[in-house]
Amino acid sequence: MSINASVCGGCGKSYPGGFIFQHCRKSRNPACQAYGKQFSQPGPTLPETTANLLGSLLSNLTAMPQAKQIQMGIPMQVDPTGDFFGSYDGLQDDIDISLGEPHSGPSVHDVHDSGSINDSNCDDSDEEDEAQDEQYEDHWEPRIDIGPHSHTGDRSPSPELLFPDGMLEETVPLPNARPPPVAHSGARTREPYVKPYPDPRTGTPLSSQTLYIGDNQQYRERLGDRSNIWAPFQSEMDWRIAKWAKMRGPSSTAFDELLAIQGVHEKLGLSYRNAIDLNKIIDNKLPNGRPPFQREEVIVQGRALEVYFRDILQCVRALYGDADFSEYLKYAPEQHFDDSTCCEQLYHDMHTGRWWWSTQEKLDKTAGPGRTIIPIIISSDKTQVTVFRNKTAYPVYMTLGNIPKEIRRKPSKRAYILLGYLPSSNLEHIKNAASRRRSVTNLFHSCMRHIMKPLESAGSVGSVFTSGDGVDRIGHPIFAAFVGDYPEQILVTCCISGHCPRCTIPRQRIGDNTEPHPLRRLRSILEALKAVNQGAAAFVSACQEVGIKPVFEPFWSNLPYSNVYHSITPDILHQLYQGVFKHMKLWVIEAYGAHETDARCRRLPPNHNIRVFMKGISTLQRVSGEEHNQISHFLLGLIADAPLPSGMSNVRLLRCLRGLIDFLFLAQYPVHSTTSLRLLEDALERFHANKQIFVDLDIRSNFHIPKIHFLNHYVECVKQLGTFDNFNTEYTERLHIDMAKDAY
Repeated sequence: MSINASVCGGCGKSYPGGFIFQHCRKSRNPACQAYGKQFSQPGPTLPETTANLLGSLLSNLTAMPQAKQIQMGIPMQVDPTGDFFGSYDGLQDDIDISLGEPHSGPSVHDVHDSGSINDSNCDDSDEEDEAQDEQYEDHWEPRIDIGPHSHTGDRSPSPELLFPDGMLEETVPLPNARPPPVAHSGARTREPYVKPYPDPRTGTPLSSQTLYIGDNQQYRERLGDRSNIWAPFQSEMDWRIAKWAKMRGPSSTAFDELLAIQGVHEKLGLSYRNAIDLNKIIDNKLPNGRPPFQREEVIVQGRALEVYFRDILQCVRALYGDADFSEYLKYAPEQHFDDSTCCEQLYHDMHTGRWWWSTQEKLDKTAGPGRTIIPIIISSDKTQVTVFRNKTAYPVYMTLGNIPKEIRRKPSKRAYILLGYLPSSNLEHIKNAASRRRSVTNLFHSCMRHIMKPLESAGSVGSVFTSGDGVDRIGHPIFAAFVGDYPEQILVTCCISGHCPRCTIPRQRIGDNTEPHPLRRLRSILEALKAVNQGAAAFVSACQEVGIKPVFEPFWSNLPYSNVYHSITPDILHQLYQGVFKHMKLWVIEAYGAHETDARCRRLPPNHNIRVFMKGISTLQRVSGEEHNQISHFLLGLIADAPLPSGMSNVRLLRCLRGLIDFLFLAQYPVHSTTSLRLLEDALERFHANKQIFVDLDIRSNFHIPKIHFLNHYVECVKQLGTFDNFNTEYTERLHIDMAKDAY
């Protein structure tokens, strides 16, 4: 079938088939847009070439063999006034087109623009992606052999009708109509009712304040010469080239070669001759605001390993004393409610959780009133910095719970500080595997104990901390939360892999249901760790009784007012998107088949909010959290009317998936209430009540997955520490780019 070409009157390019209309409609060229408007005006007929094209196309369709003709049972209704293709009154070749078996011949979607792009505003990469997606839209697919139990109708019946009477216990009433929109009144924008901490002295400034000199004033006095506004650089040119060299990423060698060209340094009037001189100016003459790094060596069975770290108290003072955060810092716990009746409690930032409130009560009893808690949030994650040579870095980050989460989640605000680099070696020189694993764990805790040791006295006794507005308070930096993936949680808590890092649930019952289990008792574990003085056998036996590994002095053993097992926080990225939902996606694909799932993916309508995977989702490799987020938006709708190939009802599968997706989206609320937490529990109950369908389909034999079990602790963690966007590893994963990968 030959397809004639049409020439655009705006740009002069030739377009095959009906693509002339898509070009005029999508082009950003005003001339092309004006040329395309004549087709939408009432009255004028189509150009002769286009009319002949459509007539030829439709005539050829009628001349196709019977096996390739398109059959449709319902005549196509066409508005005689036309659309953007023009008026249909003068088109004599209109026929009824029927929809039947998909034909394998070429279609208008298979023809692409081969002309040059004259529009300077067009994005080449976007057009290539669109062309690739169009290639897969009408991609030929083989016929599926229909089994004896498969449904052969146009669509599957309602899943609810597949159950006999009496089996459906729950009924969900549907609203009769869409509720009217609520105006933006004061009822929607009212402030929450705040119940302050009973002791008004909590978080108050000291009565005697020291003379405060801000960082900017100190820097001005250190410069001395105020006539040069570009100091310590000589001129604006000097400063701008230095900024370009550091912000735009040329290597030090390339920068040295540029400045080594004869005459460049003199003509530009630079105060530095190479990258080393520039680094000295930045390190010695510019304000940093961050403490310097220290270097120590750790000897492990004859191998020297390096650890780089900063003084953690200086890091706390740097963040706490940042002038950009001073007006937003929280100094005392609060309880937030929806109204003055105090029936609906709200949770968001750390100071609205129960942990800060209860710890403040303990601190008032032991250290006296008027103290300010400074919650320390630690995050660690080993990351790969090269693609081929398997080089890794082990950064540790720190932030403060006094800083609101809206600031902490923005990398540009610099609310996180790089605390140190731990040794990333796997200790390959230790040949015994069991000994190597114990050595790696002890190495981690030894380095972290050295870094966290200043918190032992500062958290217990307290120290004077000055905020960015120059106000002194007695602060107690206390280790409050740890953010990390499951392997990091196991490493920090010294637990055994496969167990829960928070509670004492047996390994063989993990993931079964939502039955609560008691949390790990820190006092019993500390008593077991003291058995190290009784010999190796007694120490190992005591640790096994409390369910931990025999680790010599974990870094958290002497930290005051801290319980590491209560500090383990949920993680939206690794636990939900890259954990439970990743498993669910694979189970759904296995239940319905990769071919059926991918075919349904390709038939999703294009839109601005959801990515359409034209190649399907079954063949995706190294799926990112953002891609799993996109898949979660359409996975339930993808299979809503799809019957299971085995003939089994899909009601339980849909309910299980619906429960998990409800949980996934509810967990991301920036503010939780008593009602939303009940909804979160209900969604998890529905997931567990229906997950047996995957066992019946022989997809799973059990659900002993720690990340599934950890969902039971989500409501408890919200009430203790606030919502989950306080502790998402997505923030620290973003820091890897600047702090580890680019630096390497």
